[in-house]
Amino acid sequence: MSHEPSTPESAARGERAYPFAPAFRARFMGLGLMLLGVALVVVTVVVSALRLPLGIMIAIVVLAVVFVFALGAWLARIKVLTTDELGYQVRGVRGVGTSKARWADVHDLQTSAVAGARCLVVRLRDGGSSTVPVDVVAGDPEELVEEFRRRLNHSHGKR
Repeated sequence: MSHEPSTPESAARGERAYPFAPAFRARFMGLGLMLLGVALVVVTVVVSALRLPLGIMIAIVVLAVVFVFALGAWLARIKVLTTDELGYQVRGVRGVGTSKARWADVHDLQTSAVAGARCLVVRLRDGGSSTVPVDVVAGDPEELVEEFRRRLNHSHGKR
């Protein structure tokens, strides 16, 4: 999967933006569809009970279809992880710890399982850490770890 820079400025900084993994997006879509289904049942009962015009129900269904497409587009646009030559930032993940750090502040990297999920643990010099569940990020987990190592080595003057 290609992770394209989003702007010319970010391309100049060597930025890579990673969206949520497809399986993770599918879970969010499933939750959204389930909630939408419940809402449509409730609206249908209310429209029927109050004997409201059928046009109201049709408008609600059209809005529901728009919601589904908007949710899918929104989920595809979210960048869960962004890296550049200066550091990294993690968004939209609970329990990540420190969500943003410069490479110069990184002590080391470890891979481990946290609560049964494969994670990249970025330990910081100040004692903090960032825990990135690699299966939540689109792309190959090994390539992600390698990119972090490469950027960390580069920032510490190693090639």
